[in-house]
Amino acid sequence: MNPFAQSVSNIFKGASKAFRTFPASIGCALAFAIVAAIRIQLDWPQQEPYDFLFNCLHWAFAMGAIFSLAAITGAQSRFHTGNTFLIANLLGVAATIATFLGLYLWGGTMLTGVHYATISPLAAMRVCSAMLVSLIVFVLFAGEPKNKDGFTSALFMAHKSFFIALIYGLVILAGTTGVARAIQYLLYHDMSNKVYQYIVTLAGLLTYSIFLGYFPDFRRGSADEHRSAAQKQPRFIEVLFGTIMIPIVLTLTAVLLVWAGTTVFNRMQVSFVQLSSISASYTIGGLWLYAMVAGHESKLAKLYRRVYPIASIVILAFEAWAVINQLQASGLKLTEYIFILIWILAGASCVLLLIMKNSAHRIIALTACILAVFAVLPAVGYHALPVAVQVDRLESLLVGQGMLNEDQLTPAAGVPNESVRAQITDAVDYLANARDAKLPNWFDPKLNEGDVFQTKLGFEMTWIASDPVYAVPTKFLGIYLTLAPRAIAIGDYTWAVNLQNEYAEEIDSATVVGNKGTYQFNWTVFDNGIPSLEILLDNRVILSQNLSDFAAAIYEKYPPEINEMKEADLMDMSLQLENADIRALLVFSRIEINVDVENGATQYWFTPKDLYLKELP
Repeated sequence: MNPFAQSVSNIFKGASKAFRTFPASIGCALAFAIVAAIRIQLDWPQQEPYDFLFNCLHWAFAMGAIFSLAAITGAQSRFHTGNTFLIANLLGVAATIATFLGLYLWGGTMLTGVHYATISPLAAMRVCSAMLVSLIVFVLFAGEPKNKDGFTSALFMAHKSFFIALIYGLVILAGTTGVARAIQYLLYHDMSNKVYQYIVTLAGLLTYSIFLGYFPDFRRGSADEHRSAAQKQPRFIEVLFGTIMIPIVLTLTAVLLVWAGTTVFNRMQVSFVQLSSISASYTIGGLWLYAMVAGHESKLAKLYRRVYPIASIVILAFEAWAVINQLQASGLKLTEYIFILIWILAGASCVLLLIMKNSAHRIIALTACILAVFAVLPAVGYHALPVAVQVDRLESLLVGQGMLNEDQLTPAAGVPNESVRAQITDAVDYLANARDAKLPNWFDPKLNEGDVFQTKLGFEMTWIASDPVYAVPTKFLGIYLTLAPRAIAIGDYTWAVNLQNEYAEEIDSATVVGNKGTYQFNWTVFDNGIPSLEILLDNRVILSQNLSDFAAAIYEKYPPEINEMKEADLMDMSLQLENADIRALLVFSRIEINVDVENGATQYWFTPKDLYLKELP
């Protein structure tokens, strides 16, 4: 057998071996596939009442598969007895059951407009955190404990196994899908499209089996020759890391260092959102690359291992300055919370790498586990701590303006200054949109809606960008007017004509038969969105009204702002028309004006509600 065929054969032998080596993990993956097949078989109307149950099962089996992988690897690599192997598998089953019960009993939430429960984002994030910790623990157990490079070797082995399994899985999926499509087109035209979904499910199960099967024998004391091959980096990987990725990260390091210097000397401002995303990518990517090249002996790799920790500490100092400024401007929010966690991980990692070199990776991995768990804990997690800080911030602002007293919210006696209004608006908007948040009794969940905000606080929502990059004039402005709820007296009119199909692309027409003949109403919308109304009586034009002047009056009274939404009264949202033949009242339900500041282009959108018409004698 040639080497390629032997390699393929070994891959599939390993997949079959995974059923014996990781039975609980493969069992959870199989159960995951069975639940997926049931969902495929049931159409949505039949599946909807059970959707929450199926979601809980899927999350539980995914958690069980990863947890079992870590538990079995730990039992085999650290103890290797029959009892510990059995206990590890039972722990995987117990974790699956516990996850399912936790989600099903306490992890559900009802969303607006949805009839059935769904898994709350917080519950899902807690399961994700547990899965991430399980994966990291698996890599820790997979590494040889007495080898200082054991963690980094095991981490690369996990990457290698994943990508090999992914390639085989994609080939299997492409091949079986092609066969199924040939059968559908050539032999059985009525074949259900669900067949392809079943194929994807089975291919996914087989891919996971290949992923597990590629790992060597982790049993304590065993000498598996496959371990050294699985942990060895191929030449093209060494070239990829050493001559491509290291120069890229070093260049990014230089850019961030220049930014730090420019910030000090020129007070250059940068968007905190952009800074957080760049720093997160740099931190996580840099630490990962450090682990991947821990055993490389090239000059670039050695330079990187010397430069990265020191440069990162300098960059982290300036990032700390940026986050402090952000906290002073708008308080702790989700972005700042995540940024701080990443900053802690990066700072601790760089110090550990400087002191312990390659031996630090296990401690860094454990630090990541601790932070992942911390982020979803009650009271201090991402869902609770920022909300608590913003509630304190909002209460302090409201009390300072005399608007909050003994949990009673009252409108402002006078309009606060712009800065205070903007801070109140910012805190209200964050709290109203926070998921899984425990808010005070006085806080109305609809307080971020413009009319509710103005009624309860006594002034309109005010926005001032605290992020300097977004403080520049926006390219687009907009005003969105809606007709305020109000009764319309129609006793003086005979007909109510619906003028426009909102989604029509051509001229809309309507007809009415009166005493003088047949009236036809043509509603035409031009390229800039300004419409024109034409009324014909027995094919004779009796009224032609272009709404340009009406649009200009609306623009003058309601100048476009940054995506502002307002209610307008009937007088502003209607237009009276009259001549010798008819009297009409044209009422709009919505009017939108959008301005492209950069190009000087204005676009309108008029949505007519009804045209009330009376035929004159």
